Amino acid sequence: MAISFENALGVHPDALHFRVQRSKVLASNLANVDTPGYLARDLAFETVMKNTSSRVDTPPPEMDVSAKYRVPYQNSKTGNTVELGVEQAKFAQNNMDFQTSLTFMNMKFSGLAKAIEGR
Repeated sequence: MAISFENALGVHPDALHFRVQRSKVLASNLANVDTPGYLARDLAFETVMKNTSSRVDTPPPEMDVSAKYRVPYQNSKTGNTVELGVEQAKFAQNNMDFQTSLTFMNMKFSGLAKAIEGR
């Protein structure tokens, strides 16, 4: 019997891919914290995962990730909407979520290895 990795791993590969894409967006925000007129962006996990859950077979080379502009808590004189503390917190949370999905995938692979070895 063949093992279907898409069924065995669930949404975790898609979640990891999303976390990488979100890291790029958040890093761009952090890099432009002092750029006048720069508008902070972010990705919504729920929206991206809805799009990926409806697909069948192979994943697309790039997820359909459209970053939305974030409304700042405090306006700046330069028109920049990046808030350093907010971006750092979101980046750290995204990193923890990435590590969680990676841990789940490692557990899945470990379970698959045990099933193959017959333990």
